[in-house]
Amino acid sequence: MDMSENNNKIGVVFNPDVNNPYPILQVLEQTLSNKGIKPEVIALKDMKYGFDFVFAVGGDGTILHTAKFYAMSRTPVLGINLGRLGFLSQINSDEIENAVDKIFQQDYTIEKRMMLKSGEYVSLNDFVIKGISSTRSSRFVVNIDGKFVCDYIADGLIISTPTGSTAYSLSAGGPVLYPMLDAISIVPICPHTLTARPLVIPADEKISIQTGEYEENSLSLIVDGADIIETDNTIEIEKSKYTAHLALLEDDDFYSVLRNKLHWGISPKRVQE
Repeated sequence: MDMSENNNKIGVVFNPDVNNPYPILQVLEQTLSNKGIKPEVIALKDMKYGFDFVFAVGGDGTILHTAKFYAMSRTPVLGINLGRLGFLSQINSDEIENAVDKIFQQDYTIEKRMMLKSGEYVSLNDFVIKGISSTRSSRFVVNIDGKFVCDYIADGLIISTPTGSTAYSLSAGGPVLYPMLDAISIVPICPHTLTARPLVIPADEKISIQTGEYEENSLSLIVDGADIIETDNTIEIEKSKYTAHLALLEDDDFYSVLRNKLHWGISPKRVQE
């Protein structure tokens, strides 16, 4: 998309509940106006289609919801971070003018991030499966492509995309996956055995998770850390046919994000004597 064309429709999606977004919205609107484009500013709950490019202002949750919504229309989304870590966002509030310049100079790439689906629900980060009882561990029987794999006694399971591998999955001891890999990770939460380890499988395989023989007759499904759905005793998860389109500035590769936001591989500072 050529952003220098003034007939492009630009959307700005914001979360009104995150850290007073209005001063940032004003700066972004003015910066785009200086380029000859008047954006349409809409709240997260009022998202609609019809844009050529979308800025998402908020935390990672805002960007997750925005990127999933615009996956169906293949609209690129660029995140402006107002949250804490902001791993999915590309820019902070003091970098707006420089970022807009790069977008108009087409100095950016679009990464198509795989998503997962379970019934009518879609996740960009992960699905978390837990038993209905939150006070004790449950037994989870895992089958992949109709073949029995294992059963876990654990507090839950995280079924993650490569994008989500740096979120809850990482905190639970899961692997970091390069975001463009076509793979799914299965990570147990607080497993009650030393032999339970994370598993990475090809993305085209279908995962089925059931409660154990003597467990409750239902499970709970948490979608991207937000929506909680009570289901029956079987959950099926597979790769979605849609991909999220994340706009990434050329100077922000995955490894630099790991270093800058997760302090990956940085040695502790020596204590001064």
